[in-house]
Amino acid sequence: MTYINDHYLKLTAGYLFPEIGRRVTAFCDKNPSANVIRLGIGDVTEPLAPVVIQAMHTAVDELATRSSFRGYGPEQGYDFLREAIAKHDYQARGAKVDADEIFVSDGSKCDSGNILDIFGENNVIAVLDPVYPVYVDTNVMAGHTGPADASGRYSGLVYLPVTAENDFVPELPRQRVDLIYLCYPNNPTGVVATKEMLKRWVEYAKQNGSVIFYDAAYEAYITDPAIPHSIYEIDGARDVAIEFRSFSKTAGFTGVRCAFTVIPKGLKGKTRDGKEVEIHPLWNRRHCTKFNGVSYPVQRGAAAIYSPEGKRQVRETIDFYLTNAKIIHGALTKLGLKVYGGVNAPYVWLKTPGNLSSWDFFDKLLQEAHLVGTPGSGFGACGEGYFRLSAFNSRANVEEAVQRFAKII
Repeated sequence: MTYINDHYLKLTAGYLFPEIGRRVTAFCDKNPSANVIRLGIGDVTEPLAPVVIQAMHTAVDELATRSSFRGYGPEQGYDFLREAIAKHDYQARGAKVDADEIFVSDGSKCDSGNILDIFGENNVIAVLDPVYPVYVDTNVMAGHTGPADASGRYSGLVYLPVTAENDFVPELPRQRVDLIYLCYPNNPTGVVATKEMLKRWVEYAKQNGSVIFYDAAYEAYITDPAIPHSIYEIDGARDVAIEFRSFSKTAGFTGVRCAFTVIPKGLKGKTRDGKEVEIHPLWNRRHCTKFNGVSYPVQRGAAAIYSPEGKRQVRETIDFYLTNAKIIHGALTKLGLKVYGGVNAPYVWLKTPGNLSSWDFFDKLLQEAHLVGTPGSGFGACGEGYFRLSAFNSRANVEEAVQRFAKII
């Protein structure tokens, strides 16, 4: 009999978003005439920027003739894209990141899970609570945890609560940890990290020999000039941090698929016998062995957003979603709900009314208002009693959604 990876059996339930899909599908099957508005999964709705479409069309045309045809590209990404990323996303903000420290991929979700391939199983891992479920689930799958308790927390992980009681600012771990997952602007709470907060984390990591996994997938939604877009804007962060970025929410690439991970040269880890080794070549080897690169037309489309016109067009779409978030935040606040986020982020985080559980509120919204959101408990024990709404939708749907909220709250 063939053996399976037993660690998968420790996963407490179906992945959050498929479970939402299952419940919504069941409701729609029973209520085929219901006009369900989905503010749950953070999938974009607006078309790609015209400059992206044109760049991808041109790239596809290049593949139609022998003289300009391209087959396999460099696994790490084409130079034209890596150089644009380094220049515009980092060097323009005073952050030292070189093009050859950037690895282009098909998604930050993939990278944040795959990064565990190059780290040992004996690391102590810290996550915020609530947290993006992928961080936890991929560690469970990799065998880095014990079983889950009644609240869904896994032994072997260090959970750092972020709730209204601590203004959604996590305390530094009271014990030494090796790997730290941080996501800002935060998914699911929509809060941001100040420079002072990130400085504390960088200092902690340097003192403890830790590595920070910094997920900056929503950095394009930051409008406050005082808020850093990258952890590399903090002195010393190159020595302790790996950063994940995505074009999914920045440029609407959720279905196109393109992202990148930055691993600075000089960032080090230790072998079991205490020898220091650089992490960059390890990830390069993993990347080249298990990945064949993002398609040429997609990378041309991604590079187009760094042109002056591309920046303008992408900014218009981001501002559109931020206005949606402002509408949701303002309407729910007027209804007397406790609402967070939605300012420098596309997510609104709210306290469920009437002490309803997260899933009970989900069912109430779906049954009574034909609205879909995301139960906070799906993001962790400290997410119980909270609920996430996404600003990714049409303006008409957002305005209709807040009207439906008013009828049931």
